[in-house]
Amino acid sequence: MGRGARPTRLHPRYMKNAYLFIYYLIQFCGHSWIFTNMTVRFFSFGKDSMIDTFYTIGLVMRLCQSISLLELLHIYVGIESNHLFPRFLQLTERIIILFVVITSQDEIQEKYVVCVLFIFWNLLDMVRYTHSMLAVTGTSYSVLTWLSQTLWMPIYPLCVLAEGMYFTYSHLYSERRDVLRVFSIKKKM
Repeated sequence: MGRGARPTRLHPRYMKNAYLFIYYLIQFCGHSWIFTNMTVRFFSFGKDSMIDTFYTIGLVMRLCQSISLLELLHIYVGIESNHLFPRFLQLTERIIILFVVITSQDEIQEKYVVCVLFIFWNLLDMVRYTHSMLAVTGTSYSVLTWLSQTLWMPIYPLCVLAEGMYFTYSHLYSERRDVLRVFSIKKKM
């Protein structure tokens, strides 16, 4: 090693790869915990587990989705080589649905569509983060690569359908609440 040469562990490329590996590992652990917890609860409690999905998993889901906002910074700074706009749209959609719509309406949190939406999101993210984590290390598995590049094709339309159902439920509940509010005001008069 020459006088001005850095040790391998301090090389910027090594540090970037180590950071991305740890980031992907944390995200994979979070999403796999959610998915495993939902699966175990479903096999233990049946349909009853779907009703309280948000209450048992919502905090970890919000944490994982909040951390995923770092990906926009990664792309902007150049740490990751993805396209910014599609990732921005996906994260914005998830943040709005999770933090604005689901969290704000208690009646909707108990619907099956929340469980279905969480399953789809976590399934996609588990495959994506596993593939990205291994890609950072230079490891490639053809089945995992194929899954990461094709799984979104059937899952994204199902996500859009689930989100559409969710917004329909949300709209119906807000209309019902407004109608009940109007009737309670008329009774008081």
